[in-house]
Amino acid sequence: MLKLLIATGNRGKLRELEALLKDLDLELVMPKDLGLTLEVEETGSTYAENAALKARAFAQASGLVSLADDSGLEVEALGGAPGLYSARYSPLPGASDSDRRAYLLQNLRAHPRPWTARFHATIAIAAPDGRVRFAEGICPGEIIPEARGMGGFGYDPIFMLDDLGKTMAELGMDEKNRLSHRARAVQAAIPVLKEILGL
Repeated sequence: MLKLLIATGNRGKLRELEALLKDLDLELVMPKDLGLTLEVEETGSTYAENAALKARAFAQASGLVSLADDSGLEVEALGGAPGLYSARYSPLPGASDSDRRAYLLQNLRAHPRPWTARFHATIAIAAPDGRVRFAEGICPGEIIPEARGMGGFGYDPIFMLDDLGKTMAELGMDEKNRLSHRARAVQAAIPVLKEILGL
């Protein structure tokens, strides 16, 4: 079975990708499964640049086609912040997901609701020869002031999806795998994966 390296250490992300790619005849592996411990600095100025940096580095180190993503939450009232810096938005050292959510809500307090927002994901798929292809997904919604739901991670509990009245953290895995920004990016990436891997 062909292996696809998922360039992340995030188990939650891996579980989402396994569900999204279950129809492809692929074995998904993480860097630590291969004993790889690369630290790739996200120095890009766009999601695509950051995703490509990770995908390319892991493809070259492993000799496997590698998939990396970069995603962020963009809040209209904050001029698109936290955006690229979503994962390191809180000023606290070693901040947790709940620290980042609290900091975001603190920064939104002065702005009138609704706090329109969107999740944006860009996936980069890199071959060991250096070729990189991209796919994108966007999920519109709004930020709410109280966390709801036990699923997901990051900003999911305060991100309510347009028209559903549910936060991302209140969705079941099947629903999330239809509607999330990452799900939409992966759906767009499937034809690219098939082409690169010859599936």
